[in-house]
Amino acid sequence: MIATTAGVRFPYARVLLPRTRLAYVHLRNLLNDAKRDRAARVSGYVAVWLPEELLLLYMQRGEVVNATRSDGRSYQPIAISTAIARVPTEPEYGEICFHEADDELLACMYAAQTQAPVSWPAELRVTDPKVLFSYLMATTFDGLVEIVSGGTANYLLLEDGTVKRAYLASPQGESLLERVNVLFRRADAGGALHVRRFPRPGVLPVQAPPALVTAYRELAAALVGRVAAEGRDSAGAIAEHARTELLARHPVLECVTFTDRAALDTVTDSGELTAAIASWIQEFMWAAADHASSSPEQVLRDVVWERRHIFQSAGLFDRIPWKVA
Repeated sequence: MIATTAGVRFPYARVLLPRTRLAYVHLRNLLNDAKRDRAARVSGYVAVWLPEELLLLYMQRGEVVNATRSDGRSYQPIAISTAIARVPTEPEYGEICFHEADDELLACMYAAQTQAPVSWPAELRVTDPKVLFSYLMATTFDGLVEIVSGGTANYLLLEDGTVKRAYLASPQGESLLERVNVLFRRADAGGALHVRRFPRPGVLPVQAPPALVTAYRELAAALVGRVAAEGRDSAGAIAEHARTELLARHPVLECVTFTDRAALDTVTDSGELTAAIASWIQEFMWAAADHASSSPEQVLRDVVWERRHIFQSAGLFDRIPWKVA
């Protein structure tokens, strides 16, 4: 369970943009400024409240590295480019904020939104703090506890059953104990309270940058176009056959298309994306290229040359059997 999309608030270290009507803020300009402006090149999140969903853009050192969306019932990971595209360029409704948050808090938020929680014993009263924390201490629980109360999402990191760090959205109370108790007192007053636990979160996953996805799409199209220009009329069909044959192993290949099917944005990291494209290049080149008229090295060199530094940084050339000089 989560708070409603309209009311949910998350912890933060510093407010860079307070919650503001979306009509007053240009999202793409905000994200570009975060990359260019050294003072804004921080870790944090941009939350966008739309009429029927909440979008969260996770940022590290000014770059958007991941995204999730919620319909008010659950969260799902979403491709960065898809999340940004869902925000209207001239919105009539919606709100936005930009808050600084350290990487550990971002990892806690993402884990609670995308991982399955560890179940509680059926008889345990998790809404009673004395019962809850006694149980966590007795079981020497290591991991994350999320407390959603009063429209706020709050996170406790425990080691051996003891709270080591807390990220609380509630400002009430001076000490940590007081602030945590406030969350449970809201339930006593009739407010909604949901308590879940998770394994200790790892680092925040980093999606493949949208620019890299675009570069690979254009590379695939250019490679098919180059082979077709050399007289292989079936290049498109061969490319699509190679893609579908590899889909079971590399689902991320949904992001490229060689037919009328629209390319889909998928959630993946740069390593998996590069591995998928490298596998497709090998399948396609072995089947479609005319090795007698031009070498695969020359064909690849021609189509990658302008963006060779991007592909080299992503490790593409290390994953294909041909050396591109």
